[in-house]
Amino acid sequence: MGNQIENLKAAISDATSIIIGAGAGLSTSAGFTYSGERFEKYFSDFRERYGFNDMYTGGFYPYETLEEHWAYWSRNIFVNRYMDIPKKVYSNLFSLVKDKDYFVITTNVDHCFQKALFDKKRLFYTQGDYGLFQCSAPCHEKTYDNAEQIRAMYDNQSNMKIPTELIPHCPVCGKPMSMNLRSDNTFVQDEGWYEAAKRYENFLSSRKAADDGKVLFLELGVGGNTPVIIKYPFYQMTAKNPNATYACLNLGEAVCPKEIKDRSICINADIGKVLEELVK
Repeated sequence: MGNQIENLKAAISDATSIIIGAGAGLSTSAGFTYSGERFEKYFSDFRERYGFNDMYTGGFYPYETLEEHWAYWSRNIFVNRYMDIPKKVYSNLFSLVKDKDYFVITTNVDHCFQKALFDKKRLFYTQGDYGLFQCSAPCHEKTYDNAEQIRAMYDNQSNMKIPTELIPHCPVCGKPMSMNLRSDNTFVQDEGWYEAAKRYENFLSSRKAADDGKVLFLELGVGGNTPVIIKYPFYQMTAKNPNATYACLNLGEAVCPKEIKDRSICINADIGKVLEELVK
């Protein structure tokens, strides 16, 4: 792994532009784990009552009441969106790219990039944000910051329920609010989403025009659930650009197509440990 880390360090140093594609594995490496000790610490009461063993499954549980539903979700959001990042993985990544021409596309919804001081104008959260509510219908294409409401629900739970008066409702139609997460066809792509998508497309197209520039596609913790968002486009853009390098950091899933193997760096290891080595 040592040679590959040195190769990646050189690729970051030489790159004129870096496009970061981040998936759940990056936040897992940073300590935002959804099962095991962390799940037991915050959700053991839910496990005992409802029988699920990880936070992801808890999000799909068919709770009988909205009071129970929002007791679970407010705790989930508070723990995974508003608490501090347990490890320095994101801050180490930022220290590596902060002086470079970079852009981030991510399927993560936990706000970790902005917590680590990445420029908001260089981020595209494709799948939503734990920090936003939307109408569950949805009756209109707008999202709403939820920090104050989530804190109130988190602080006022009893017996795994929130007070009825804290259930969030749409200010337009009155229906219950939902999370701004891409799980079905009700997902709201608001004005901010479209602006971020446009900035990402502009970044990609403008860097293609610089034929003498070296582009690094840095993929971090992207699994196989939604490969068409980050993984496949990164493969394709690397293949089309002879000056591009593809790098993949992913414990157990660091692979690349044979067509770009000679311009790829695949490191099968914990992302956090690799970033620690890179910042030394």
